[in-house]
Amino acid sequence: MKRFLICLALLAPALPALAQGYLPRDVQRFVDRREGCDHMRGEIPDASEKLRMNDVTREIRKLCAGTDKELVELKRKYASNSTIMQILTQFETGIEANEIPAPKGKAGRRTG
Repeated sequence: MKRFLICLALLAPALPALAQGYLPRDVQRFVDRREGCDHMRGEIPDASEKLRMNDVTREIRKLCAGTDKELVELKRKYASNSTIMQILTQFETGIEANEIPAPKGKAGRRTG
């Protein structure tokens, strides 16, 4: 029973989408891309890892570009759909201004 409750708690944010059975294609594409973007934003290597930094920077630019505007547009389009809005509001806004954080270094490590 305890495991069931833990699983239920972990799935709770996704239950409305699962109950609906699907997400509209534009929302699903955004979610997939933005999750990749957010993952890469957390992968900033130490400053000494120049090749890795180039790879991460390239992926961040590819995955994150335009997502701020797209998020606003999707929220406007699906404002009356509480299930989709619950999913969209989980994404941070205004990320493109700080798209590529400074690399980790000895003087200042990223926090958060």
